[in-house]
Amino acid sequence: MQATAYCPCHKCCGKTDKITYTGKVAKRDHTIAVDPKVIPLGSRVYIEGLGIRYAEDIGGAIKNKRIDIYMDSHEAALAFGVQKLKVYVMKQ
Repeated sequence: MQATAYCPCHKCCGKTDKITYTGKVAKRDHTIAVDPKVIPLGSRVYIEGLGIRYAEDIGGAIKNKRIDIYMDSHEAALAFGVQKLKVYVMKQ
């Protein structure tokens, strides 16, 4: 999948409260944004090289086979860039 990163800033989210679409507080090494038509919200997801993350958020540009990985800072999100990563939805 194509992977990008985002942070809780106005540029990335249009807000700064860290509240995800599912109402949870976004956390580094935990939260990802997904297209819920591809990866259901609430899913536990294994991302090769990064480990387990949780599908708790959505984004306007996150469509089809794309994920957005939550980072604590805009600099970290920019440094992550755009990557191709293997992603596995784990059984509940």
